[in-house]
Amino acid sequence: MSPIRMDAGGGLAVTTGVDVGPALETLLAEDIPARLAAADATLWGPDAAEEAAIRLGWLDTFERSRALLPVVTRLRADLAEAGIHRVVLAGMGGSSLAPEVICRTLDVPLTVLDTTDPEQITRALNDQLAETVVVVSSKSGGTVETESLRRAWVQAFTDSGVSSVGRHFVVVTDPGSPLEQLGTAMGAHVILADPDVGGRYSALTAFGLVPAALAGVDVEELIDEAAAFAETMAAAPPENPAVLLGAALASRPTVAITEDGTGIVGLGDWAEQLIAESTGKDGKGVLPVVVESPTAPGATAPGVLSVSVGGATSHAAAGSRLDQPDVSVNGPLGAQFLCWELATAYAGRLLAIDPFNQPNVAESKDNTKQILDSGVPSEEAVFVEGPVSGYGVEAANLPDAITEMLSSVGTDGYLTVMAYLDREDDARLAELRRLLAERIEAPVTFGWGPRFLHSTGQFHKGGRPTGVFVQITADSAEDLEVPGRPYGFAGLQAAQAAGDRQALRDRGRPLLWLRLTDRAEGIDRVLSAAKEDGS
Repeated sequence: MSPIRMDAGGGLAVTTGVDVGPALETLLAEDIPARLAAADATLWGPDAAEEAAIRLGWLDTFERSRALLPVVTRLRADLAEAGIHRVVLAGMGGSSLAPEVICRTLDVPLTVLDTTDPEQITRALNDQLAETVVVVSSKSGGTVETESLRRAWVQAFTDSGVSSVGRHFVVVTDPGSPLEQLGTAMGAHVILADPDVGGRYSALTAFGLVPAALAGVDVEELIDEAAAFAETMAAAPPENPAVLLGAALASRPTVAITEDGTGIVGLGDWAEQLIAESTGKDGKGVLPVVVESPTAPGATAPGVLSVSVGGATSHAAAGSRLDQPDVSVNGPLGAQFLCWELATAYAGRLLAIDPFNQPNVAESKDNTKQILDSGVPSEEAVFVEGPVSGYGVEAANLPDAITEMLSSVGTDGYLTVMAYLDREDDARLAELRRLLAERIEAPVTFGWGPRFLHSTGQFHKGGRPTGVFVQITADSAEDLEVPGRPYGFAGLQAAQAAGDRQALRDRGRPLLWLRLTDRAEGIDRVLSAAKEDGS
């Protein structure tokens, strides 16, 4: 085992026992930390320079975000005076994951809608409508899920007879986007985000801070934490924790992320989209896996870098021993955001990947649009077991189908479960990741659709071409209309799932589709079958 090394600064510490010496030497010999701190857009090669030149605003965006503080403070007070205190966030990917982490970590209520599941949406629409403000968050202003949710909320407020529908909306978007114009027209409060920051690097911009602030978080503290950590960006080791983390991330093909119990909650979901979408392209990349605990199946295995995150820096001083993760990242949340962003940029340099583009994200979106126009293609089930129908395999029953998928995972492969369901009421399905990871040594990931399409979906299509996929969809008891559109949310959800199946099949990826006609019974059957060895 390599000697334990801890780099610390700006209130955060990274500790590791992994040998990252050659990678660190490469980064330091080429003066990468100082060049990144100076926003050098050429660090990732000539092909990436044009994109990087307009995507490096995250290096100091937290300072520009200070201008938001009086705006959101005044807005929250105005909403409270009007009796509006419940905050709902309608956004996808980078527009929703950071505020969710912030509010979970600080135990502040925030309803996040990053779904097209009609049952989950209906439940949100029926809760405290008169006391609700909806933050509609989209960088491009044209995200289909977010726009569909906006329409549903407008209809709900209108039907309830509220005096001013626009007062119940806050729009966060880039300058000049269609959503800026739409928000102004509907009388919403419009807050413009930093246009030089990509969605997955936007935690410390308006996308991350406005919903959290309206929900009651003191976001100035997050900004201060990031500002303190920013002092380490150009520093030499051992006072540059981010460069040590970046070198470690690039050292292995898979990173398993877990919490250490010292105060950070849900950061793995945010880091997952940052790493997967930034590095999963050109047939390579670092596969992030969010695991339930440091001892969960898949947390440690050959080729896996185990990383724990926490809020107490004192915890990191214990170092990385044999019974500890390979890397510990400990410090306050604002510093964590900036550290992981920097580390991902360093990893992109080491892997010769452009960390700012997402060349394959639009594919499933385009497929969805075509399917919404033409209808979901019909398929014949290979087997039907009560509430579960199976497609795309040779096996004649559910346990054998799951075993067939597990057997399809190669030595350098991974298995992904993609669940297009209600991530609140159907949350127990997430146990499937652990059950399957107990049966194979390869990494097993779990994602809720369409949420993952805006994060790990890039890796599935553009990253290492070794993935094996299990997609789970479910029929809905009732649909919910998308106002002004010829389809409902159930139809949109089905089209998104079908579009993703098409994108993966076009690449020849092994894929088992499980369709549940009854959600509760179907989930029971799937979880039970995952524990069985097929014949």
